[in-house]
Amino acid sequence: MTVVVGYLPTPQGEAALEQAIVEAQRAKVKLVVVNSSKGDALVDDRLIDAREFHLLEERLTSAGLDFWIERSAQGHDAADEVLRVAQAQRAQLIVIGLRKRTTVGKFIMGSTAQRILMQAGCSVLSVKADGTW
Repeated sequence: MTVVVGYLPTPQGEAALEQAIVEAQRAKVKLVVVNSSKGDALVDDRLIDAREFHLLEERLTSAGLDFWIERSAQGHDAADEVLRVAQAQRAQLIVIGLRKRTTVGKFIMGSTAQRILMQAGCSVLSVKADGTW
């Protein structure tokens, strides 16, 4: 069993990662970090670079976790990637970060978090970064 976290280098992503670390340590299970770019972006600052990847590896190693980092480049929807990895890993929990969006924004742009919440085959824990509301 595993804990899967959708991670972006944002305050919400950091909050999700911190909580996922706690949950994986508590359950003594593997942590899988999913970092995905926007589906059609040629360059996307949400996809971590080599330096950020190395820092993330060090952080997870120092937390004493068994982990895997899954980076998905352009062409993959973030919600689809998190759900795919969670299913493949038989995740017991998915952790995601939330940010405030207007009703119109959710309608026009869709909601990655909403899709994960509604389509996941396991429990989903949503967290927010301090001061983001």
